[in-house]
Amino acid sequence: MSQVQRPPTLSTGAMVSSSHPAASFAGARVLADGGNAIDATLAMAAVTWLTLPGQCGIGGDAFAVVAEPDGRVWTVNGSGFGPDGGTTDFYRDIQGGRSGIPLTGALGVAVPGAPAALAALHSHGARMSLAELWEPAARMAENGLACTAKTVTDVREAFDAIRADDGLAAVYTPDGAVPAVGQRLPQPDLARTIRRLATAPGDFYTGEFAERAVAVLCAAGAPFSGDEWAAGAVVAPEAPLTGGYAGATIHQTPLPTPGWMVLQQAALCDGTLGAAPWLGAEAIDRMARAARLAFQDRFALCGSDGAGVREVLDANRIAEQRRALDASAEQRMSFSVAGGDTTCTVAVDADGRAVSFIHSLGFTFGAKLTVPGTGVVLNNRLGRGAYLIPGHPNEVAPRRKPLNTLNAWIATGADGELLALGSIPGGDGQVQWNMQLLSYLFDHGLDPAEAVSAPRFTVFPGSDADVIGRPDELRVEARIPDDVRSELQDMGHRVVVQPDFGAGGSAQVIRRDARGVLSGAADPRQEGIAIGVE
Repeated sequence: MSQVQRPPTLSTGAMVSSSHPAASFAGARVLADGGNAIDATLAMAAVTWLTLPGQCGIGGDAFAVVAEPDGRVWTVNGSGFGPDGGTTDFYRDIQGGRSGIPLTGALGVAVPGAPAALAALHSHGARMSLAELWEPAARMAENGLACTAKTVTDVREAFDAIRADDGLAAVYTPDGAVPAVGQRLPQPDLARTIRRLATAPGDFYTGEFAERAVAVLCAAGAPFSGDEWAAGAVVAPEAPLTGGYAGATIHQTPLPTPGWMVLQQAALCDGTLGAAPWLGAEAIDRMARAARLAFQDRFALCGSDGAGVREVLDANRIAEQRRALDASAEQRMSFSVAGGDTTCTVAVDADGRAVSFIHSLGFTFGAKLTVPGTGVVLNNRLGRGAYLIPGHPNEVAPRRKPLNTLNAWIATGADGELLALGSIPGGDGQVQWNMQLLSYLFDHGLDPAEAVSAPRFTVFPGSDADVIGRPDELRVEARIPDDVRSELQDMGHRVVVQPDFGAGGSAQVIRRDARGVLSGAADPRQEGIAIGVE
C-alpha cells in the first residue's frame, strides 16, 4: 500500500474513485460504455463486496447523495429497522443484565438497508440493467477474487468469529488458517445471490432469502417477527440536509446518518480557519472542539428518528456555541472514535451528474454471521448504534432504526453548479474527517490528492454505544509536527500520537474547477485509485 502522496487524476470528461483498483476500473468501464454516474456507482458497489468484504456487503447499509446536471440534489438512505421484539428489557434479560447489545451474532443485527437503497438508486436514473452492472461481480465471486492485503488483515482481526460461522469459514479460512495475499477465494453462493438480487431485489425482503434470514436470526435468539424485514423493502428518494461552508452549499445525507454533525461543525468553523495555518494548533483545536460539541449534542439530544436535530442546528444555538468556541483559552468550554469498517465511492459522468456513495457492515465483517447458502454477511448496526439507556433518544425500541455513522456529501456553488464531492469511511471519525476535507478544499485550496493525504486528527470517543464514557483523547497522526502537538497539549488536549498514516479512513474526493476540469484522488491509506474517462 502506497503512503506517498500521488498527484490528482485529471479529466475533462468523467471520473470515478474508490478504495480498490478493481472497483474503480469497473466504474470507469461502465462510464466508457455509455453508463452514467449512477450506473458506475452500482457497478463499483458490487465489486467492493468482493474486494473489501470486511467493510461492506449485501447485508449492510448504504447511502448516496446524487447531484443532477440541472442542479437538483437528492439522496437515498438504506438503513434498516431493529427487530420488532427489541426492547431494553429484552436485551438486558437475555444477557444477564449486561449494559450493551452484542456486536457479534444475531442480537446485533438490524434489517439490511443496502439492497433497498441500491434498487432505489437504480430505479431513479440508471441507464443499464442491474444484471449488466452486477454480472462482472458475480463472475468474480464465482471464479474467486485474489485475496487482498486488507482482507488478510480483516480476517486476522476477526479470525475466531469467522471460524465460528460456517459460511464465513468456508470462504475466508478454507484451509483452517488466514488466507495468503493473492489466494483465490471463490464464493459460489454469493455469485448466485448477486444474480438473484439483480433480477429480483425485492426477494431479499419478502421472498425466500428473507424467510431464510429471519429464520436463522430467530433461531439464534434475535426477536425478529419478519414484518420489520418486509418493511425495509422500499426506499424512497429524500431531500438532502443542506448547510453552508466557505461560500459553498454542502448537501448531506439525512437521518439516521450523522450528516447533520458535519453541517453543525461546518457552521461552527465557517470563517475561522482560512486565515490560520491549515495544520496549525489553532485550526486543529477549533475543529476538535467543534467535533466534541457535535458528539456531546448527539449523545444528549439527537435520536435516529430526528429528535433534537432541528434544535441543534438552530441559528441562535449555533451562534451561542460559536461564541463559546471563540472564547480565550482560560474561558474555553470543557467537554466531558471508535473505528469502523466502511468503504465509499465517488463518480461524475460527462453530463455533470455526480454520486457520492458509502456502504458498510458496521464493524469488520459485521455481526460475523452469514445467512446459510447465500454468501451474505449480516451487519451489526443494532449493536453498534442502539443504547440500553432508558429514555435515551437512541434507546433500542421495536422497529426503530439505530444510529448510523455513515454519511456522504456533495458541494455546489451559488448557481447549483457542482464544486466537489467526497466521503470517507471510519466510524465516528467520518464526520470529523469530512469536516477536515471541506476545510482543506475550500479554506486552503488544496487539490484532492493533498486533501485526502493530509495528516488526520480525531477526537475520541465519539458516540458509539460501546465506547461511551471512555477518557477523552485527541488522536493525531505523527506527521503533525512536535511543536503543534505540544501546543495542543498546552491547550488542554490529551494528545495520543498514531503512526504517520495510521488514523484510518480511505477518503475519495473529486473536484471540478471553473473550466469544467475534474481532478480526483483516492486516499493513500488504502490501495484505491481515481480514474478519468475522456
